[in-house]
Amino acid sequence: MLRPAMLLDLLANFTAFATQKGKQRIKIIARYQQVDGVNKIVERVVAGQPRKGLIWHFQGSGKSLLMLFASRKLRLHPALKNPTVMVVGDRLDLDSQIAGTFYAADMANLVRAETRKHLAELLANDVRKVVITTIHRFGEAEGVLNDRDNVIVMVDEAHRTQEGDLGRKMRDALPNAFLFGLTGTPINRADRNTFYAFGAETDQNGYMSRYGLNDSIRDGATKELHFEPRLVDLHIDQKAIEEAYAEITKGLTDEDKDKVGRTAARMEILVKAPKRVSAICGDIAKHYKEKVAPSGFGAQVVTLDRESCLLYKEELDKHLPPETSDIVMSVYSGEEKYADYRRDRDAEEKLLDRFRDPKDPLKIIIVTSKLLTGFDAPILQTMYLDKPLRDHTLLQAICRTNRPYGEQKTHGLIVDYLGVFDDVAQALKFDEESVKKAVSNIAELAEMLPTAIQKCLEYFAGVDRTLTGYDGLIAAQDCLPSDDLRDSFASDFSILNRIWEALSPDPVLKPHETDYRWLAQVYESLKPSTGTGKLLWHSLGAKTIEMIHENVRVDTVRDDLDTLVLDAELLEAVLGSPDPEKKAKEISVKLTGRLRKHSHNPKYKALAERLEDLKKRHENGVLVSIEFLKKLLELAKDVVRLERETPVEEDLDRGKACPHRIVRGSQVR
Repeated sequence: MLRPAMLLDLLANFTAFATQKGKQRIKIIARYQQVDGVNKIVERVVAGQPRKGLIWHFQGSGKSLLMLFASRKLRLHPALKNPTVMVVGDRLDLDSQIAGTFYAADMANLVRAETRKHLAELLANDVRKVVITTIHRFGEAEGVLNDRDNVIVMVDEAHRTQEGDLGRKMRDALPNAFLFGLTGTPINRADRNTFYAFGAETDQNGYMSRYGLNDSIRDGATKELHFEPRLVDLHIDQKAIEEAYAEITKGLTDEDKDKVGRTAARMEILVKAPKRVSAICGDIAKHYKEKVAPSGFGAQVVTLDRESCLLYKEELDKHLPPETSDIVMSVYSGEEKYADYRRDRDAEEKLLDRFRDPKDPLKIIIVTSKLLTGFDAPILQTMYLDKPLRDHTLLQAICRTNRPYGEQKTHGLIVDYLGVFDDVAQALKFDEESVKKAVSNIAELAEMLPTAIQKCLEYFAGVDRTLTGYDGLIAAQDCLPSDDLRDSFASDFSILNRIWEALSPDPVLKPHETDYRWLAQVYESLKPSTGTGKLLWHSLGAKTIEMIHENVRVDTVRDDLDTLVLDAELLEAVLGSPDPEKKAKEISVKLTGRLRKHSHNPKYKALAERLEDLKKRHENGVLVSIEFLKKLLELAKDVVRLERETPVEEDLDRGKACPHRIVRGSQVR
């Protein structure tokens, strides 16, 4: 990244300033997969061939920003002679989302083709700008609209409408254009094949840039997805659902599905039975209050149709305050039944902004077709799914929950009332390894828990876990004398921590709570004060920290460092201690915790590094116990002296600049 040419490329083409909702100004720098995708598009266009390509980047990994950066670089490239760049979506909500991204970043020469006529006029008049539109606006195009060879088309979600008549009309209208497809869920079937529609023959495996599920989770671009089946006493006949689903969705758009009441009669009888709706809404309310609300997350309820939205809203209001939930759906003129929920684009966007605001009481959005694609709300963590979705539609829908949102959000959760879990694997059957990573069943996590606990406890064979305070921590640390062992334990505990956070507060955790709490305290006491180490030591999840704080005895986390430094007589007593090794370890633990509280302040960095160096030298036998103890006491004096010299205001100011580190500091008090 720091090669001069790449750095200049990043500054010129991959950095943007954006305004969030007309308020906060932020700087955006591209992730590496966006740089890779953009530069491959530009290289292909400049070379003149091949004239198409597929970019397969997983849902939530930033395809809208990729198109923004590509549009800017293409428009400014001198070799392309003022090209036209077109960004084509297939839904109005996606169109709005992409346009919002471009407008927020002050994209120059941007125009939005609002109607079919407007689009035809722009192309006929040979406009040289960035044009945002939908595939449907090519619907009435007849013949060629523009035959220039420096028209570059980027198609978002290149899988739903691109293999049919609309895709052909667009290609006929722009016969010499470059066509690049972007998708997180390509389709690989004989009748509809994204690879065939956009993949160049020269591209191995059919795509020019690939950023998979494992990549996005590893990089923190997205979160894992967990499934929690809730089928007991609520499950309906799966075969009947599949038969009804096949009928209700045959060749229909989302809007048309509401109009086929007679065909859907069997489905409605099954899914909208009053007792079933009542039971599910009661379960949703209970689950939301116990698992979602405490962490400040939002939720989405996905129902069969628009009538179901009303039924679920009415029932949820019996369990939760009415302002907690609202419905977002399409309402057409003359539909009195749904009139209360008819909103124009601005009103709907204001409602969604309220949902994104953690301080707003609106926490649950009820939908049927809207907001299942393109909707970006990182606060959304749980989806209550009671609608039969398949293939890419299913995967796109559940990925609404995978956006990162602070350190507390460890995963997106799908609560499944219809048994669609198996269809997730089908949706990406040609990418099975990714699917295995994408969807981990909550039941499977519960089965993994005892093994994960046991694996961590095996590091401390023979340790009396009833010992409290520093005696217990030191006994545990004696079992991990080397960096390799400590990092190995940290790795295993990180896995256990993720399982625990995903399951919490499920009753299945109760039998393991004492062991887990003990392991968590040991983990915190071992974490390096400098944040260094072969392994990236993670901060614990919010629920784990809360549990530790509720249960840790005061003497476990007491800190008498000041007393040690100030009391000369005590110092003599300490140095003459019958067990200097034990006393040194106790002071080492205290110093580690004390320095981590100041990790946001660079003045303490040298002291933290000094501590790690002392511990390393002692571990390697360079410092004997009594010498190690003396050095630790000298370091403790310097720590206390610096604390007295550093104004409280300075510490607080630095804390505001790095709030995530303050949280980590508070976890070890």
